[in-house]
Amino acid sequence: MTTATLAPESVGLTREEYEEIRRRLGRDPSPLELRMFGVMWSEHCGYKHSKLTLQLLPTDSPRLLQGPGENAGVLDIGGGWAVAFKMESHNHPSAVDPFNGAATGVGGIIRDILAMGARPIALVDSLRFGPLHETRSRRQAAGVIAGIAAYGNCVGIPTVAGELVTDPGYRGTPLVNVACVGLVRHRELARSRAAGPGNPVMLVGARTGRDGIGGAAFASEELDTASEREDRASVQIGDPFAGKLLIEATVDALRTGGVVAVQDLGAAGLTCASSEMAARGGVGMRLELELVPLREEEMRPDEILLSESQERMLLVVMPEAAERVASIYCRWGLRADVVGEVTGGPLLTVLRAGAPIVSLPPYALAEAPVYRPAAREPETLHARWAMPEVSQTDPAQALLALLAAPAVAVKRVAFEQYDHMVQVRTVVAPGAGDAAVLRLPELSPKGLALVCDGDGRLTSLDPYRGARRAVAEAAANLACVGATPLGLTDCLNFGSPENPEVFWTFRQAVTGIADACRAMKIPVVGGNVSFYNESPDGPVLPTPVITMVGVLEDVSSTCGAGFRRADDMIILIGKTDPDLAASFYVSAVHGMHAGRPADVDFDAHQRVLAVVRDAVARGWLSSAHDCSEGGAAIAVAECAALGGLGAEVILPAAPRADIALFGEAPSRFVLSLPEHRLRDFQALAAARSVPLTILGRIGGDRLRLAASTDHRWAIDLPLAEIAAAYDALSSIL
Repeated sequence: MTTATLAPESVGLTREEYEEIRRRLGRDPSPLELRMFGVMWSEHCGYKHSKLTLQLLPTDSPRLLQGPGENAGVLDIGGGWAVAFKMESHNHPSAVDPFNGAATGVGGIIRDILAMGARPIALVDSLRFGPLHETRSRRQAAGVIAGIAAYGNCVGIPTVAGELVTDPGYRGTPLVNVACVGLVRHRELARSRAAGPGNPVMLVGARTGRDGIGGAAFASEELDTASEREDRASVQIGDPFAGKLLIEATVDALRTGGVVAVQDLGAAGLTCASSEMAARGGVGMRLELELVPLREEEMRPDEILLSESQERMLLVVMPEAAERVASIYCRWGLRADVVGEVTGGPLLTVLRAGAPIVSLPPYALAEAPVYRPAAREPETLHARWAMPEVSQTDPAQALLALLAAPAVAVKRVAFEQYDHMVQVRTVVAPGAGDAAVLRLPELSPKGLALVCDGDGRLTSLDPYRGARRAVAEAAANLACVGATPLGLTDCLNFGSPENPEVFWTFRQAVTGIADACRAMKIPVVGGNVSFYNESPDGPVLPTPVITMVGVLEDVSSTCGAGFRRADDMIILIGKTDPDLAASFYVSAVHGMHAGRPADVDFDAHQRVLAVVRDAVARGWLSSAHDCSEGGAAIAVAECAALGGLGAEVILPAAPRADIALFGEAPSRFVLSLPEHRLRDFQALAAARSVPLTILGRIGGDRLRLAASTDHRWAIDLPLAEIAAAYDALSSIL
């Protein structure tokens, strides 16, 4: 093969990028080198369209031990312990092979946490599909959920929280975002910076095969109608049992103190791991392809270097520790082969049969060009903010319809497939509260809280406000279980950055996240950008997803969302002036995607969160739930369904009944507490100037809701009917 037979366009590069490669190398790249550049300079690996915008995100925190730039972010949680967490997307693979695409997404994010020296302890996911009455979307959803369950359950890591949303905007390209959280002692924190000329480079885990070749480039392309058939070979096949062995072996190996650096072999495989580790350390690396253990015969050099076979990691070890490290992996039934060594000069050299077939500076591969894409506000943006006339519908039927919508309905059909109790840390189970809560025996009685939130519908209407709302919502969910935010990781899912309207939307969303995080003093410790989520149906809804981690001082004081005791008082705190603009009611019941989302007043928001958090920590509250999709009526109905207790509630008056019932506004919570705690709670709210309204009491087997003080029930339904609607997903998937 000659350079002339391999056009830059055939590996996803532009002519301008080819000239930049020639400038960096001072020569023409070989066909093999060009293929390596093709994957490393893909959007998936290179972040060439997003890197400048991501610099807007704040990373400062007194707890920060590792921010963006490594395999995962790490924050101090006290007592010499830290939490490592990261979120990634596996959208394209899951579109063409839902089961394996999702399963390998789980495996990859687990290894990112492991590469920080942390033991993975929990997974959360964010899933978005087209309407589930359509066969293709239903098949994708079922396959993705099964893939997440199969890998997570087998590898022994609980899936403790998540979200599942459907919308026609995800019909062509589903979104599968997965985050992992792990624990690590400060002194055992690992990095991926190669160092020490002469140190052996060791490939550990599974053998290298032909699966997943070109996966990084494939993930940087738009999908078309043939993708499901033709791109299946780009999807890796995971082995969760090998993944479990790799976790245990790597934890043991890192404890020897002989491992200098470690990185997962994910996107672009050996090419990515070797070039990034060398570039981060400012050193070179030499690899010998004959030493790479293969599971297929006669693999070409490009296949070996670009394979994304799963359950593999690359280690730099001290010479005196190499034999001991290898014996650890052998004891766990895994390969550990020295495939090269660190070199002093900044050169990545790949040898075959003793002859160099690649010789280039690691930075040339690892540092893709950075672009400033054109940005243009969508022409239809302001027109979408105009609110049309909305006719009032039967409130009871609207409530049932909203409860049955996948974005609201209880995700029992997914959670029952996930093992959420393995490792016996789970305190608040999936679906039982606004956030998952994990006990930390290492720091008892402390605990961790995890939540995953995003709203493509709001972001498509106003990307700046929609992204701010996502951050505010995640923090609100943590407050409901008594947790204080530590930091967040994000997954930013958008269409093509080469479309000026898409890139403007992306930049506005990132700015919204950045401003919200600065207002709340929450660092962004890492994340993922997923561009080119497009199909013949068009781009997906712009969807920034936030995974936020919080800490509780005492897990025994946390509470769930379901009503717990008859005769408890029901309280609404926060703003009492909701409206229907951009509401889920207008979208799901009336089929209109319109209105401008209300912005968040972060000063007021933090005061409300402090009240909720303090009340939970003091043990005053029986339940806590924030008002989001569907407004106060849906929040009350969810609390009733989760707790198996009815209620009679009178909501604050509004110009129309449907506004009082289903109107939305940020920073509102439905709480329940014993009557003898009411005065204490009122004093706590008053001290922080947080408005409070007594809504009613818990009791009975019906849910009655009024939207005025004349006691005419706008909604009067048996609790059994409420619960059946809330569990609608079970009859669909």
